[in-house]
Amino acid sequence: MGAAKEGLDAHLVVDRGSFRLDVRLSVAPGEVLALLGPNGAGKTTSLRALAGLAPLGGGHLRLDGRTLEDPAARVRFAPEHRPVGVIFQDYLLFPHLSALDNVAFGPRSLGVPKGPARAGSAELLDRMGLSGRTHAKPRRLSGGQAQRVALARALATAPRLLLLDEPLAALDAGARLDVRAQLRRHLAAFEAVAVLVTHDPLDAMVLADRLVVVEHGEIVQEGTPAEIARRPRTDYIARLVGLNLYRGRAAGHDVRIAEGLTLTTTESLTGPAFVAFPPSAVTLHRDRPESSARNTWPATVTGMESHGDQIRVALTSTTGLPLAADLTTPAVADLTLHEGAQVWAAVKATQTHAYPA
Repeated sequence: MGAAKEGLDAHLVVDRGSFRLDVRLSVAPGEVLALLGPNGAGKTTSLRALAGLAPLGGGHLRLDGRTLEDPAARVRFAPEHRPVGVIFQDYLLFPHLSALDNVAFGPRSLGVPKGPARAGSAELLDRMGLSGRTHAKPRRLSGGQAQRVALARALATAPRLLLLDEPLAALDAGARLDVRAQLRRHLAAFEAVAVLVTHDPLDAMVLADRLVVVEHGEIVQEGTPAEIARRPRTDYIARLVGLNLYRGRAAGHDVRIAEGLTLTTTESLTGPAFVAFPPSAVTLHRDRPESSARNTWPATVTGMESHGDQIRVALTSTTGLPLAADLTTPAVADLTLHEGAQVWAAVKATQTHAYPA
């Protein structure tokens, strides 16, 4: 008989009214997996199912070869009896306890004597860079400090599965960058399984080793951050990573997207294909351009908004397809762009990326 498989092996099936979650997750020890998806996709339901807060209607949940839940076999461990640590979006620290006692709460509830529990918690807080804040109550902690106390509390019970629900959402932009880097360092040292739920693509790209994208309760794409960013397969993922994405049928270097719109690419393909390119690759012109760009088509401006130090221009082609272009403020002014303006869009073939659908 072989050794039990370590890590997470889960088939999560949860029915909630008209919504059905059906996802399979396999995560190795030491790996950080991020669940991404639009609102209502099933990310939080997945996290609650892993924590035991949402009972499975089917499938199974195994951790390090041990079955924690299997409806068919009538096996279900209560949340408090699972080796799982959870960091909630608002951290949920006990307001009347110090940072040290917040961290020691878990070990104490498992029967660890007060002295050893506090000593282990102090060591954890020291690792988090909080040795000088052990006696501070949550209201005296900054957002970044509270996040690290929450992480220490989750780690204090030595979980084999660490769940993080939007762990940086409560932080302001100033603290987010620093805390994200610290959290990445701590997760890299975590030897068990970590599953992160987030709507922020940057958090996912920085913190996770692998991404799973969920839409309508099902997995639509998974892979490394680089794979997902380079080859998005749905409109949601394309928007997430900041790309224009079209699906069509390829014949050599041409991909027919719609009636009257064919894009030329550097790749040669046959059959169903995606074409992607960044908004920065799009140039806009008042008249049809006489340039080397093989891909040009008329479009209408439908909106504009600031996007970093540029202006993100939303457009719709005459075939009804959406398009995003990033322009400098002077370029927008020179073109006298406004909602309803008629323009020509152009993209060089060398700036597109085509791949099988």
